[in-house]
Amino acid sequence: MTAPQFGEPEAGRDYPDRPAAFVVTERDGRIATVRVTFANGGGRLDLPGGGLDPGETARGAAGRECGEEAGLRVEPDAEPFTAADHYFINPNGESVNTRGLFFAARLVAEAPELKIEDDHALAWMTPQEALIELSRESHVWAVAAWLRFAQRRPNG
Repeated sequence: MTAPQFGEPEAGRDYPDRPAAFVVTERDGRIATVRVTFANGGGRLDLPGGGLDPGETARGAAGRECGEEAGLRVEPDAEPFTAADHYFINPNGESVNTRGLFFAARLVAEAPELKIEDDHALAWMTPQEALIELSRESHVWAVAAWLRFAQRRPNG
């Protein structure tokens, strides 16, 4: 799967590859997003997901991260529906090239006991709202790809 590259790298900065996995989970015409609040003010809106832990599969990471960030238990599809890379600098100033795989996921249950990231808050929004509000262009790309994928899949 060839992935488009998003973001502009800052000159003189190293961007090591960071495998990551994200999910698009739909409920009643809305998708799960997370509002991330920065300690020093500001924030961003993301799809639930993040980096893979050592030895973890992308699918496993997508499900784990959705629980930790949004308090949702989800069942990601076996295969990602798209991929997108993004030059990214986190609030700590660390830079990476996020090598993201994006999975459609079925909502199993709300599971607040899984949520451990206090700076993340679940926000359900329409895909159209997400296309406007998501902070990372790679996540916008993924939602657009998901809209096509969801309409074309059997029983979609």
